[in-house]
Amino acid sequence: MPMIEVKNIRKSFGSNTVFDDFSVNFDQSGVTVILGPSGTGKSTLLRCINGLETIDAGDILVDSLSVKEKRNLREIRLACGMVFQQTTLFPHLDVLENLVISPVKIQKMDRKEAVDKARALLDKVGLGGREHSKHNELSGGEQQRIAIARAMMMNPRALLLDEITSALDPEMTAEVLRILEKLAGDGVVMLAVTHEISFAQRVADRVIFLEKGNLVADASVDDFFSGIKSNNERIARFLQNISQG
Repeated sequence: MPMIEVKNIRKSFGSNTVFDDFSVNFDQSGVTVILGPSGTGKSTLLRCINGLETIDAGDILVDSLSVKEKRNLREIRLACGMVFQQTTLFPHLDVLENLVISPVKIQKMDRKEAVDKARALLDKVGLGGREHSKHNELSGGEQQRIAIARAMMMNPRALLLDEITSALDPEMTAEVLRILEKLAGDGVVMLAVTHEISFAQRVADRVIFLEKGNLVADASVDDFFSGIKSNNERIARFLQNISQG
């Protein structure tokens, strides 16, 4: 059974219909990169999966739990950690407290256990020794690595990554992508909205391409960047524009 099942959903914002009878499944493992032009529903899809946007019709199941049932949202959000384009670190807390606050308060994790886990994750993301740094003392790439570590503190089964490198320069982007490669190697399920084609080619198992709320392509990374790219003029043009941009 897929970990995440998106079943015939409809989602509109006023008169703008983003999805209409849209379906897709995500399995229990692997990295899926979600591509497509701006405004086509990529970020909205992640937010619907995590219950941050309500769907108008259809259903989304995460480990068989429906996002339409409010009582399920806590468990769904624990299962699907989300990292946003703009970091949402608490500016009044240092790095360590940003990492331990949710596990201690929400999951009732022992504080010492949470601190030990936070330090191990900081080492993993290359920021060991920065436990007492504040938000304004971190670069954009460091803030995103902290945000990834904070999501991992909750032991999610999946990470939903929404354009997390779009505001970063190339060097900072490379830092963050190296961390995601490491986590992918550890078996963390990832759904990543990104324009980083090199990340998709190096790390992804699967690529889906959305346009105007429709699933235009759904293929293994090898098939996408060989056969589909060659045979679909719209996708070829999109990839060319991205590489030139």
